[in-house]
Amino acid sequence: MSAPELSRPIKPRALPAGPLTVDAGETERAALAARFGVTAIPALTATVDFGTKDDAVLAEGTLAATITQPCAVTREELSYDVSEPLMLRFVPAGSVPDYAPDEEIELDAEDLDQIEYEGDAFDLGEAIAQTLALAIDPYREGPGAEEARRRAGIVSDEEQAPSGPLAEALAALKKDQA
Repeated sequence: MSAPELSRPIKPRALPAGPLTVDAGETERAALAARFGVTAIPALTATVDFGTKDDAVLAEGTLAATITQPCAVTREELSYDVSEPLMLRFVPAGSVPDYAPDEEIELDAEDLDQIEYEGDAFDLGEAIAQTLALAIDPYREGPGAEEARRRAGIVSDEEQAPSGPLAEALAALKKDQA
């Protein structure tokens, strides 16, 4: 396994006292863009506050990024901003209970973004990268998408006229009432 493109190890025993700002450098952003299949990530910043609960480290903050990628329809480049909340819970490896595959469990907010780590540090940078990956819209459309569809003769389900025997019967009824 290769090293993470955005690595920021944090030791739970020496958490930052105030908010920590992670600004991804140009090389890190280029490597993340290649990993996520987008053209570029011109900006990536996260601000995180830390707390603890039991053996877990709670990390809350925000992620802000600019993504450049091709339009899903026209393939023309487009850029958009992403802003996502970060709510992560880092726990030592082995502290998450194992459940049977068919066992029903109930999750609360703290269980949803729980990340296990080994050793004496966790990688906040990789958690930020994974949060960014989930925020990227692989089917993002640019301003020319509708026009390109129209020129190609592609209509949406809403624009398509109903067809078939039932549609013909309804059209005949409407015509008779007019």
